[in-house]
Amino acid sequence: MESQMGEAQTELGALKLEVKKLLEENQRLTTENEQLRRVLKRETGEPGSDLVAGKEAEAASEEERKADVIGEGHDNLARLYHEGFHICNVYYGHLRTEGDCLFCLSFLNK
Repeated sequence: MESQMGEAQTELGALKLEVKKLLEENQRLTTENEQLRRVLKRETGEPGSDLVAGKEAEAASEEERKADVIGEGHDNLARLYHEGFHICNVYYGHLRTEGDCLFCLSFLNK
């Protein structure tokens, strides 16, 4: 009976790892799908969106564009962290399963 319990525990551990991998892949594919939909929407263009986007682009100066690009990377990392992924160099890209990560939080606060 003890050996059966040991085997069941080993199998449960393997199943947990598989579920974790599937959740990470699902989140990655969901994020990629959302990004592709945004790109498709931008390329096909919605009625009136090109006109508004064109006026906004003309109004932005070159310095504002550079500042947006610099802040965009930080925003993307913060978004990834809030979606449940590690952004620290220790566990980068892995799903956060146990709450907040101090490494990630210190990285965000830099």
